[in-house]
Amino acid sequence: MTETSGPLVGHVHSDDIPWVTIGPVGLQVLRVSPDTWVVRNRFEAGFQLPTHKHTGGVHAYTFSGRWRYKEYGIDYRAGTFIHEPPGSVHTLTIEEDSDILFILEGAFIEYDADGNITGVTDGESTLNAYYAMCDDAGIPRPQGILS
Repeated sequence: MTETSGPLVGHVHSDDIPWVTIGPVGLQVLRVSPDTWVVRNRFEAGFQLPTHKHTGGVHAYTFSGRWRYKEYGIDYRAGTFIHEPPGSVHTLTIEEDSDILFILEGAFIEYDADGNITGVTDGESTLNAYYAMCDDAGIPRPQGILS
């Protein structure tokens, strides 16, 4: 018999992490570590993120809906898995109400129409914003978010 050792597998069930909503965006934070963060978003049709650049790679899986990066002209619909290499620059636009899981490395840098940096978002800032939204909504902060 082979013995196994090493760290325990971290796990969280999405039912244990409450959704918070701000405007047309729903958010669940599933994992935040120094290098990687995992979020699930529900976006309403018509929503658009500012143009942004990723410092690390991104993986995304679409559970439902249809969305695109306006620069690429490709629709990502339910069942689509994508990978974005580090350095990708694009503008996320939501064509239909969408439910998407993102696994992000590093941060993303937001730009205005003139190319000026308007913000930087990473796992820690996303977790802090998520907790603030939980607090504002009177939702207890979940204990199961992985690190």
